Amino acid sequence: MQVILMERIDNLGALGDIVDVKAGFARNYLVPQKKAKVATKENIEHFETIRSELEKAQADAAAAATARLKELDGMELTIEVRAGQEGKLFGSVSNHTIMDAVIEKGGNIELREIRMPDGPIRTLGDFDVGIHLHSEVDGVLKVSVVPDADSEIEAVEKQPIGTFVDEDE
Repeated sequence: MQVILMERIDNLGALGDIVDVKAGFARNYLVPQKKAKVATKENIEHFETIRSELEKAQADAAAAATARLKELDGMELTIEVRAGQEGKLFGSVSNHTIMDAVIEKGGNIELREIRMPDGPIRTLGDFDVGIHLHSEVDGVLKVSVVPDADSEIEAVEKQPIGTFVDEDE
């Protein structure tokens, strides 16, 4: 089924592109969400009359997302969690946790804008978490996961490889 895209859609096309998609995808998602219209002669003519308005709206949305990215750029989050002996967390740090930490610091981000392709964080350390604010605007948040006061992590001295430690001494 051919549709006219009413906005830029990742992995599909840009505003005004006529693309072939599966009929179910068009009927169940693109058309009801007003992201596309069926590519009939009348719809193509109507699209050409409103093209400039749609391009302006898309440019405004990209500019707003860029402004939000500048607000979030350089923000470093420190999340304290309970951890075990080897630095593994009791639980995990998910996109919900990161969203709450950003909002607590005065930022503005939605849950769907946080990208964690490897899943939730389950160990202590520093991580780069992707944010996707607009189809053209992506950024990175620096997240440090540290143990809280209740964690009982002990610094384990590492012996050099190949050394023998005599326990009788």
